[in-house]
Amino acid sequence: MKIQAHRLVQDDGRAIDTLASPHAGGTIRPRFLVVHYTGGSSAAGSIAWFRDPASKVSAHLVIARDGGITQMVPFHREAWHAGASRWGPLTGLNKHSIGIELDNAGYLVKSGGKWVSPLTRRSYPESDVTVAVHKNDPPGSAPSGWHAYSAAQIEAVLACGVALFAHYELADVLGHDDIAPGRKRDPGPDFPMESVRARLLGRADNRPERCRTTARLYVRDGPGPGFAALPGTPLPLGTEVEVLTKQGAWWQVDVVGEVNGVMDLVGWSHSKYLEQIDV
Repeated sequence: MKIQAHRLVQDDGRAIDTLASPHAGGTIRPRFLVVHYTGGSSAAGSIAWFRDPASKVSAHLVIARDGGITQMVPFHREAWHAGASRWGPLTGLNKHSIGIELDNAGYLVKSGGKWVSPLTRRSYPESDVTVAVHKNDPPGSAPSGWHAYSAAQIEAVLACGVALFAHYELADVLGHDDIAPGRKRDPGPDFPMESVRARLLGRADNRPERCRTTARLYVRDGPGPGFAALPGTPLPLGTEVEVLTKQGAWWQVDVVGEVNGVMDLVGWSHSKYLEQIDV
């Protein structure tokens, strides 16, 4: 796939299906790709909602269960997918990102022995459900059900993501639950974010992202300033770390080598003070 005139096209030049949403803002220069689940029961239903003048929501792309892609907003225009959101110093990620909605029911509850969407009341077989704790849930939380993504959807995300990253030189792929962690839970635990991120950023799946500190930086025993600083911190300027996982602006890191007399230092730091390095 490739980008022509801010629209997604096949390599042979054939256009992707386009159904325009009326909900689009001004010109943007996208820096991130943000992944969502629709929470609905079908791609067609979500597309219809994004075209409804009353909805006041939209996305650049909608990806159906079979991997079919529909574009609804040109990539250089603001789509209304992120809402109140923040990533590092940026707020209002609609103005800084391309939004992809995947046809997926998302969070499911057990009712009458079946996994059911609390929004649509549609039930799903066990084979289509992942049982897991969301990364933003408090420690000790009970696992929930999550509608599984299809292989075709993940391949479609990768195919269009590669084109978008190359054309717009995007910096990262994020979940809605990264940029609005207290408010949103999509794309949820079944979406293979770290694997997708590795592919889109050009890393092998088993190769961790490596960063260096841009200031003296505390490593804490949890993702937030209220958690205790670990022994051996603050890290000196220029310390190298490997990123293990991300929870909003807080990243769990493994400090490379010995620092301040401490080995095997693993904890959480604010990503504002980390810059990616090539290894």
